[in-house]
Amino acid sequence: MMLQVEQVLQDRYQLQRLLGNNGIRQTWLAKDLQAADVDSRVVVKLLAFGGAIQWDDLKLFEREAQILKQLKHPRIPQYIDYFCVDDRSLWFGLIEQYIPGESLKEKLATCHRFSEKQVRKIAVDVLNILIYLHELNPLVLHRDVKPSNLILGEDNRVYLVDFGAVQDKAASSGVTFTVVGTYGYAPMEQFGGKAVPASDLYALGATLIHLLTGMSPAELPQRSLRIEFSHLVNVTPEFKEWLQKLTEPAPEDRFATAALALKTLKEGASLKVVKPSHIQQVPDINNSGCGINSTAPVPEEVLGWNWGAFLMPYLWPFTNKVWVGLLYFVPSIGILMTVVLGAKGNEWAWKSRRWRSIDHFKRHQRGWAIAGLFVGAPISLMIWWLAMMIISGFFN
Repeated sequence: MMLQVEQVLQDRYQLQRLLGNNGIRQTWLAKDLQAADVDSRVVVKLLAFGGAIQWDDLKLFEREAQILKQLKHPRIPQYIDYFCVDDRSLWFGLIEQYIPGESLKEKLATCHRFSEKQVRKIAVDVLNILIYLHELNPLVLHRDVKPSNLILGEDNRVYLVDFGAVQDKAASSGVTFTVVGTYGYAPMEQFGGKAVPASDLYALGATLIHLLTGMSPAELPQRSLRIEFSHLVNVTPEFKEWLQKLTEPAPEDRFATAALALKTLKEGASLKVVKPSHIQQVPDINNSGCGINSTAPVPEEVLGWNWGAFLMPYLWPFTNKVWVGLLYFVPSIGILMTVVLGAKGNEWAWKSRRWRSIDHFKRHQRGWAIAGLFVGAPISLMIWWLAMMIISGFFN
């Protein structure tokens, strides 16, 4: 069944826009033609059974529908409908409430930097949701808390979405579960199929660290399986310790419950956090690769004249991905662009490419400066000499 915009499913849900397609699931924004509310938008999740789709995928999809139907929380999308469509291939559909807003992943993609105050508020909102889930009988584990599954709604409150990895049985039952989770956010015990309430707390901690540093937990250095982030953030010591407690490698070293984590956060008490014997030095704050038009600040150590861009304007833009530099090849503004590249080259290169660190950036630009001095300058002088000869011959 080929899905198209404006197509109506179940004589009720009119597809409007494809939100996501990971090869297994399709997620659409749709209009509920039978809705009485002014805002009739809904989210339609579709799974086509067969081919690459395995029984485990179908079980997770059905579990999401069953659990979502039972949940009643103002910060969790409401279940609306679940159906099966047999049109040559077997399709399963889950309909849920649409939450207008922007995911925290989308915020991060625009190089939005979150302050400690903002991150604390997000933590409180998510912890309140986790308290509700973990205190249900049987308890519900989300197992995939991460920026893309947290929506900052138009009411400035955080919503937890996508229950596709949900687990609704206590780990102590000894049942083996499908291994799910996202690398960097999911703790080690979850990949061993032994998720517990503290596993969701770890994912929340990793998410909050991502919001503060602007870097995915998978990109951050680790020591003894601990995320090294303290040198990257400017937060109070109490909040830093609280984040370290959330992301302890061993689940027994984390907070026992979401309620205890919330209580400790609000009280701001000092914690006894197990620290490795050696603190690994980590790179400075890295907000590179945000795009040349981004308003994100550029580290002062990066700013300055770029000799590599000035002396080799015909090659430098390619490896630094500063495509505006290709204006150098326009005859009427070539000379002007050379000067502009020298003045703005460092800032543009920092924003255009993702660098591992400031030191990585400096080494790269230093190499270009050396190449420009010994290769670029002689070539440029030769080009200008030829140009002058041609012009002179033209007028003579």
